[in-house]
Amino acid sequence: MKENGQIAAGSGAAGIAAERSAASIPTVAYRPAPGRPPGLEVLGLPEFTARAAERGRPLDAPGRPAFHVVLAMRGGRLACSVDFTSYLLHPGDWLWVWPGQVLQLPDGAGECDATVLVFPTGFPNATTDALIRDAEHVPYRLVTPDAPRQTALLRLLDALVEEHACLTDLSLEAYIETLRGLLSVILIRLVHLADPRRQTRSGRSEPFHLFRRAVEEGFGRTHRVEDYAAELGYSPRTLTRATRAALGVGAKRYIDDRVLLEAKRLLIHTLLPPAAISERVGFTYPTVFSAFFRQHTGMTPTEFRRATRT
Repeated sequence: MKENGQIAAGSGAAGIAAERSAASIPTVAYRPAPGRPPGLEVLGLPEFTARAAERGRPLDAPGRPAFHVVLAMRGGRLACSVDFTSYLLHPGDWLWVWPGQVLQLPDGAGECDATVLVFPTGFPNATTDALIRDAEHVPYRLVTPDAPRQTALLRLLDALVEEHACLTDLSLEAYIETLRGLLSVILIRLVHLADPRRQTRSGRSEPFHLFRRAVEEGFGRTHRVEDYAAELGYSPRTLTRATRAALGVGAKRYIDDRVLLEAKRLLIHTLLPPAAISERVGFTYPTVFSAFFRQHTGMTPTEFRRATRT
């Protein structure tokens, strides 16, 4: 079951301490367990949370993983927030957190039973990546499959857990490809369940994906479609057409949405003043940032921060 709501930045003692001292949202780097090849980690939730705490990034405080996290709930309940949405996960729920999103488990692992898949961008093969990468823009990342699909997904997950434990049974190359293949089926199925209409969309154009990556790297520097077009060698019209085909919005709207997302993350999860946030998301003058934010949300940055922390 999904529960929408504004998250209280800094839930729990560790979260409050982190929120009070944060000047930025901590980034959690991908690091494989000692003795294991990089690529895919298959963990129980207690192991996942313990490892995060050992590395100085406890999950009851907000953090920004630089890798994918897929949570598959098997038993119990788990409170979880991703960016600005709070979830209460139940058995049968699957939650996919993409790199760069802000993840927090305000109550820790609790007593729930869940399998966690952790992998960096680039581990799925190119074909799978092409099939799933548009899902980065799907706002609803919680999936609760119906009974037949859940049974099929859990069979795949159990096979993945079993193969992950058999590191020495195969050559290293064969072992990694086995994990990659099983993971790919799970990811493709989750993408389809999250947004079944994707199969009718023509949003896989290369101009859009190049534009998306350029915006991700450059939205703190420029908000002009013309600048990205010149950088990529396309016309602004081509980028607008490609973005509209992929997401149903124009290129300028896509840039503005990305800027707004980052501004909201920083307002909720840090104590940076709005003027400093303005500079981080690419505005020369705080007054222009405030007007932009009010235009898109109906609130000033200060009002938004106050509302989300009340």
